[in-house]
Amino acid sequence: MSKDIETQSEIYNRTKALLSHLSEGLYEKQAAVNLAFLSAMAGESIFLLGPPGVGKSLVARRLKFAFLDGVSFEYLMSKFSTPDEVFGPISIQKLKDQDKYERLTDRYLPGANIVFLDEIWKAGPAIQNALLTILNEKIYRNGDEDLKVNIHGIITASNELPTQNANLAPIWDRFLIRLEMGNIRKMKDFIHMITDTTDLYKDNIPEEIKISNKEIDQFYEKINQVEIGPEVLNTIQLIKIKIEEHNVRIGESGRPIVIHDRRWKKIIRLLRTSAFLNGRSNVDLMDCFLMKHCLWNHPDHCQVIIDIISAAIEKHGFSIAVNLQALKREIQEFTEDVDQEIRVKNIVSSAELMPFYDEYFKLKKQEDKFSGVFISIKQYRTLKMDEPEVTNFYDEEKNLVNRIKVAKGRKEHSIDVYRDSNITIYHLETRITDQVEYIDKKPHPVLQKFWDEKHAKLSEYINTQLDKLKDSFPAAFNTMHKHLFVSEEYIPLVQKNYREVEEQLKQLQLQLEKLQFRYLNS
Repeated sequence: MSKDIETQSEIYNRTKALLSHLSEGLYEKQAAVNLAFLSAMAGESIFLLGPPGVGKSLVARRLKFAFLDGVSFEYLMSKFSTPDEVFGPISIQKLKDQDKYERLTDRYLPGANIVFLDEIWKAGPAIQNALLTILNEKIYRNGDEDLKVNIHGIITASNELPTQNANLAPIWDRFLIRLEMGNIRKMKDFIHMITDTTDLYKDNIPEEIKISNKEIDQFYEKINQVEIGPEVLNTIQLIKIKIEEHNVRIGESGRPIVIHDRRWKKIIRLLRTSAFLNGRSNVDLMDCFLMKHCLWNHPDHCQVIIDIISAAIEKHGFSIAVNLQALKREIQEFTEDVDQEIRVKNIVSSAELMPFYDEYFKLKKQEDKFSGVFISIKQYRTLKMDEPEVTNFYDEEKNLVNRIKVAKGRKEHSIDVYRDSNITIYHLETRITDQVEYIDKKPHPVLQKFWDEKHAKLSEYINTQLDKLKDSFPAAFNTMHKHLFVSEEYIPLVQKNYREVEEQLKQLQLQLEKLQFRYLNS
């Protein structure tokens, strides 16, 4: 029923209800139904790959129920199919009376809203060529006139991929979403499916939630207004780069992932549509996972694509958007500038114990005779003041020659030896070493003013980015698990990068505060 455009929450609830009704009785086919509806709302097409009997045609037949007064056209292609069977027969009357070559398109593909073409690769060149302009421009050339078709979605299917044929490449490229479908895997769902008596071909969707042609026009305008933030655009760029790197890495021996510019533009439209139907005014990183259905050319590519998208979002999603690496470099350069100006190098000479043979310290020569000149470094470090312990002493040949009670000396680099109720101080051999120390000097007032301005600029940028994270993305986190087209399994990837970026921004903020404290208090 046509009505004024709803609020974002109403759009979400309505879409959710529609998808629920469309999927009723379809076990493990929810993803196919949801993506078919999404592609139709985006004005795009979807290709379903799978064996006969897994529900490909059923998805298409159910999809038409989502639209008010929806007209569907379904056709099983064969090598004998003719354009008359798909686009309509030639009007004999117009050909006879007006000498005009024109097809009667009502009840055929050009007059439908939802189209399902099974075994698409068996269509002949004449059908495929006409389909190209319909898929891309929504125009059918009927005689000498261009007919604007009102097709919401085109679903195509086959149990095989197109052959390596240049003639099929253009039409294959037109299918934005590509989805593999298979048999039911869970035994519970399988039992429900074979015992369920629901009439799957019956329209069970209330009219008030169906979508009218007028609403689709309104939705299209709203979809075009959906914003795409820097985190999404940067992620898409990174994914594109990683795909190109993958193609270089596999070389000529592999199967490259070929993505042309038109497909990237259509992907943006799909992401905007997803955000709109999820009740949002901006595309988020969860929407980006839809690209896994759009970027593969062969099933072998699927896992590669998923890995590239997941890594891009998990490692770089928000960090690219806030230009984190550039911010780190700028703060590092700022720190180096301050160090260069205020740090003064100072050399301090001091005595330290000198090790012998990497295992011993040596007693300095004294007048009284004492058996042993070496003490184990390891044992020396266990000594405590006023707590004598039996300690081993060694001669020049490192033979054990004495065992006597010893405590750590009160004087630096010494030991107290306990003999005959007397305490004798023995000093250990030392060496003079130079140590480098740094002290800070007061910077010039002009330079300090410049640093203050730079500090304020960087601090303001960090605070702005933290505010964006705080204000925008946590709200999205609350709705991630409600996403209508993307699995919850990807939520942790988005959240992980968000938290890492937030923590790194706070660390950089603290680093700036410490740097300012240094040059202000030097």
